[in-house]
Amino acid sequence: MDIVTKKKLNILIQLAMADHDFATVERELIYRIAREKNYPLTDVEELIRNPEPIGTLGALSESQKKDYLLSSIELVLADHRVVDSEIIFSQHIAMKLGYRKGVVDHLVANFGKRPVEDLQLSQFQQV
Repeated sequence: MDIVTKKKLNILIQLAMADHDFATVERELIYRIAREKNYPLTDVEELIRNPEPIGTLGALSESQKKDYLLSSIELVLADHRVVDSEIIFSQHIAMKLGYRKGVVDHLVANFGKRPVEDLQLSQFQQV
């Protein structure tokens, strides 16, 4: 079982539910990520029905942390509606990943406008 992908999908599912409106485009993004990672869609459906506690995320590599964060922002922006509950949830995840919560506002403002490598996430890492 791919625990890294499972944790990522679990976070994205909970983020999609944070505004109490699990939009079709958000669901499609989650399923697309699962397919790209060859993660069983039946397991995704089970996570949607029964999300798991998020737990710690400190054991992830820097690359995985960045991937989790960027995927979260992509999901926030997917339905073209950014709501406070999604921002707060994303800030919580960012801090669990070792970033300051200001990284969420930075990414929401700049995602898709500049190449990912130009987003300078290192300036938001917690010390």
